[in-house]
Amino acid sequence: MILDALFIAVFRWGIAGAALATVASVLVGGGMPFVYFLLPNKTKLRLGKTKFDLSPIAKTAANGSSELVGNLAMSVVSILYNFQLIRIAGETGIAAYGSLMYVSFIFAAVFLGYGIGRSPIVSYHYGAGNTAELKNLFRKDCAIIGSASVFLAILSEMLSKPLAALFGGYDENLFLMIRRAFALYSPAFLIMGANLAGSSFFTALNNGFVSALISFLRTLLFQIAAVLVLPRIFGLDGIWLSGIVSELCAFCVVAVCFCVCRKKYGYV
Repeated sequence: MILDALFIAVFRWGIAGAALATVASVLVGGGMPFVYFLLPNKTKLRLGKTKFDLSPIAKTAANGSSELVGNLAMSVVSILYNFQLIRIAGETGIAAYGSLMYVSFIFAAVFLGYGIGRSPIVSYHYGAGNTAELKNLFRKDCAIIGSASVFLAILSEMLSKPLAALFGGYDENLFLMIRRAFALYSPAFLIMGANLAGSSFFTALNNGFVSALISFLRTLLFQIAAVLVLPRIFGLDGIWLSGIVSELCAFCVVAVCFCVCRKKYGYV
């Protein structure tokens, strides 16, 4: 985000600046760990010799397929959103969508970080057969995710005007479009956390199929259907409403999966 502002607004490099900012962020994110592991260190977190065993690699890849689906779908859906926005609202719509996605990624990172942090705990107690602790973790999940979802949805509504001014204060049309986008998209945060936590919960339970199913439907199928259908009915507002509609559909799938699998895993 910082390099976007620097390369585009300060250096005036345009779209090429945005591309360079993206490349730089990937190089930093991937380069730092690469250098760390190349250099010798005395910690247990280092590269070493190992035997090639395809079975655990295949199981790990299968169980993590939901994350693969989510990242691939994000790229496809973003392209589709951009096509719809350029058709309906032009470059101003693209800029508004970019602003909305920046904030959405930050808010979603709260749920993603929580899911990554608690997944090993869920996996440990599931593997140990501690059903009572699984139930305790599930109850805490509901309380924490529910509270955070309400807080982030309210915060998004409260910050809609300041964020619109930050990203689009230089253009009145862009400012109004961003504010409208936040107003319509903010309710999605009420259920986004449950969907992300639900997918990661099943990954932690070593059920890659259910986790991938939730991720595929949420990030690809429901999103594509919503962004293709809703703009035909509501125009530009349909694009901003696509988020809440796809999250709501995904929430129904998550609820069904938890109900169907409750006896198998004993978290309820």
